[in-house]
Amino acid sequence: MKIEMIVERTRTGYSAYADNTKDMIFTVGKDLEELKKNILEVVNLSLEDRGKTATMDDIKITLDLSQFFSFYKVINAKALSERIGMNQSLLAQYIKGNKKPSTAQKKRILRGVHQVGRELSAIKALI
Repeated sequence: MKIEMIVERTRTGYSAYADNTKDMIFTVGKDLEELKKNILEVVNLSLEDRGKTATMDDIKITLDLSQFFSFYKVINAKALSERIGMNQSLLAQYIKGNKKPSTAQKKRILRGVHQVGRELSAIKALI
C-alpha cells in the first residue's frame, strides 16, 4: 500500500491531500513536522474500517517544483540550473508551473538538489 499525499504551502502553514484513494483524505499543519504527524493520523483513520494501519513508509509525500522552491527559498534556482547544466529560463518555467518537466528532468533537478544537500551535510563546523 502506498498513499501519495500532495503537499501545498498555505498562508497559515501547510495542507496535504490524497487524490489516489477512494476516500477523500486531507489535513493541515502549522509546520512540516506537524503536517507529517497529522497525515499519518488521518490516513490511519481512513483505513480503520478496513482493519489496516499505515506507517510513514506507506506514505509518499509529494511537492511540485513550485512548492519545493517555495519551501526551500535557500536554494537559488539560478545557481542550481548552472550546477545541473539546465537552462535557467527553463528551470524558472518549471518552478512557476508554466511548463511541466518530464520525469527525466525531474530526476535531473532532484539529483542536483541531493548533491547540494550531501555537500552541505559534509561540511564540518569551523567554529
